Amino acid sequence: MVPSWSNSTSRTSISPDRSCGSNSISVVVSDDESDEPSRMRFRVTKKTKRRKDRRPNFCFRALRNISKWWFCLLLLPALVLFYFELFKTAPHGPRETREKFLSNSSRAVISREKGTEISEKGGESNLNRLDMPTRSVNGVREPCLKLLPPEDIEHLELPFAQTSDIPVRNVVYAVLESRDEVGDNSTAFKQLEMESQNFNLFTGNQTLHERQESFKVRETMNVHCGFYSEHGGFDIDLEDKRFMNNCKAVVSTCTFGGGDDLYQPIGMLQTSIKKVCYVAFWDEITLLEQEAEGKKLGEDRTIGVWRVIVVHNLPFTDQRLNGKIPKMLGHRLFPQARYSIWVDSKSQFRRDPIAVFEALLWRTNSVLAISEHGARSCVYDEGNAIIKKHKATPEEVDRQLTQYRLDGYPKDARYDGHKALAEASVIVREHTAMTNLFMCLWFSEVVRFTSRDQLSFPYVLKHLHTMRINMFPVCTRRALVNSMGHKHKARPLIRQA
Repeated sequence: MVPSWSNSTSRTSISPDRSCGSNSISVVVSDDESDEPSRMRFRVTKKTKRRKDRRPNFCFRALRNISKWWFCLLLLPALVLFYFELFKTAPHGPRETREKFLSNSSRAVISREKGTEISEKGGESNLNRLDMPTRSVNGVREPCLKLLPPEDIEHLELPFAQTSDIPVRNVVYAVLESRDEVGDNSTAFKQLEMESQNFNLFTGNQTLHERQESFKVRETMNVHCGFYSEHGGFDIDLEDKRFMNNCKAVVSTCTFGGGDDLYQPIGMLQTSIKKVCYVAFWDEITLLEQEAEGKKLGEDRTIGVWRVIVVHNLPFTDQRLNGKIPKMLGHRLFPQARYSIWVDSKSQFRRDPIAVFEALLWRTNSVLAISEHGARSCVYDEGNAIIKKHKATPEEVDRQLTQYRLDGYPKDARYDGHKALAEASVIVREHTAMTNLFMCLWFSEVVRFTSRDQLSFPYVLKHLHTMRINMFPVCTRRALVNSMGHKHKARPLIRQA
């Protein structure tokens, strides 16, 4: 039964018990003094006590969680900062960067499974790309290669007058003049005391004295520059020679020994195709392999825009040395050409050639344009890297670098503030007396020492430092070509007796 409380006041009186002898005590209880305030006081006190009890428990749990997950709390902001910097410095947006990373990763897995090497993270996904990479200049992103608009390119013409090259005005090439010396017989020629095991009837036997004299620049230079004897090799059909003699500007590449595929150039205007020859040098092995893959030459000896020149009787057993002939001696193969662009077989050329001449040569008042090395600046460090990657034997590299040390070549040589060490997969040049001399000396160094031409480039440049060279950054090279990578992995060289 629920008690009921009234608002009236009642008094209870307790009278003393006379028999006990005690005084009476009167207790007054008023109904106005309700229990409600005390109940409220009790609740408030109770809630306050609960809050005081919770605070120590919450702090304890927070400290316990922090001590348990402190590593994650430090790692999370570090990851956020890392991805922020990654996307900020990437040449493309975050989405493109992610796609490029994923595609490169997948290609790396495929290449490991197939036992092949894809250089510069190249691959089939790079084929036919025309996007222009960018770089940050003073905090502003700019294209890596600034080309004229197509309507201006269409009206460009190749300059008729040759650039003056002081102090060199004429280059004379060494040839075998008397048949009585060795009877034009390769066996008799090999019996001579050779300065290098790679010298033969194609190169001639350049002595150390002749090498030293070739670096002393004069108006008329007499140098070895291949094609020393008519029996030296690198034979080309008469019909192909006629075609090559009519070229005024050339884009060239080569594949010997069936090494790489032939990639069609892209990005050029129709007007440029009519003015520029596209020439690919093959040997018989490459021709057979390409035909087996269904890539047969047309009646005019072309595949796409490429005119294929099949070379017979290659002069070197090392195919990389054979590849240096069209790469460095274009002025000998195309005697009427004024301008040329060399593209390694691992790359696809993707710009208009006349626009490239304008951007890299005419606009900068240069006669040769080549890319800086992307990884190193010291030729001696490059030599160590070549040995580690099995791209040349230690004996070859040591012999070359020992000679350069004796000649006083410095470790970190620079040209006009740029790296002197170059990455020579793309070479753009005007065929002048000075650039022709440079290429001849470069070729002789490669034949004398190793086929790794990046070792000898800065050495030759040091001696011909008056030549106007455009050492463009790696980003410009990437704008010029799509890197596809070599089909075969580089292995240690095996010398044949």
